[in-house]
Amino acid sequence: MLTLASDPSNITQIERLVDQITNRFKLDQEKHDNLLISLTEAVTNAIIHGNKQDRSKTVSIDLNQVTDGLAIRVSDQGGGFNYNSLPDPTCPERICECGGRGVFLMHQLCDKMRYFNGGSTVEMQFRL
Repeated sequence: MLTLASDPSNITQIERLVDQITNRFKLDQEKHDNLLISLTEAVTNAIIHGNKQDRSKTVSIDLNQVTDGLAIRVSDQGGGFNYNSLPDPTCPERICECGGRGVFLMHQLCDKMRYFNGGSTVEMQFRL
């Protein structure tokens, strides 16, 4: 659906994509906002952590309709990560730290989330 070079300035293209998805599937404001935040976080993580801002690498975003909604996959060309060992950003000793909340937010805002390819692809599902 959309392929971006791993340049942080390309994150601005996500809003336009979410607006197109919102219009196509007649999403309400809450779904729009949840999708925008989740997708922005996923693409940011892919560019910064997955591809290490290597502009020769790309991030791809694919949209598929599933039985009860939308599945959006964000894939980078990095080595993946151990998504089972992420620290809890809500625990007291981490509450004041910068960063580390994107994946937590994504889990809260989408209806289902899973990883593929060793963590280099995340799929977020949103019920419609």
